[in-house]
Amino acid sequence: MTDDKIYEMPVRRPAEKHDRSLGSIVAEIRDEIREFLNTRVQMLKSELQETMSAIGHGLPFAVAAIALLGTAFLLISAAVVVLVALAFVGNPYAWFFAFAIVGALWLILGGVAGFLAYNQIRRGFQFPKRTAEVLKADTVWLQSETRRL
Repeated sequence: MTDDKIYEMPVRRPAEKHDRSLGSIVAEIRDEIREFLNTRVQMLKSELQETMSAIGHGLPFAVAAIALLGTAFLLISAAVVVLVALAFVGNPYAWFFAFAIVGALWLILGGVAGFLAYNQIRRGFQFPKRTAEVLKADTVWLQSETRRL
């Protein structure tokens, strides 16, 4: 053997690393998944807290509006009952008919309004947008990473 020969060190590629144990790799993956999920949960909590904060600031005004609108509704209902009762002047059941007719009218209008509100809420309810977008991007990233393996 001659010393003229130059010996080269073998080049280690990332795929050829065998010095880590399977347990350490699994532990690292577990920690990364835990950190990943924790980040996403924190994003969701933050977005929900922003929404609840906005609702909390408007809540006193909503309560006042409901109280005033409820009072107005009762007064207007009483006025409509009086008008309907005048249509039955002389009938001993005039007030009964007036209350029944106005009650049925409000029942029908309330049912239609409730139906429309239910459909609007059902159609408009969405998972928090930013979190959903991040989760979709994460899904695409995960799929691309698993295809490489």
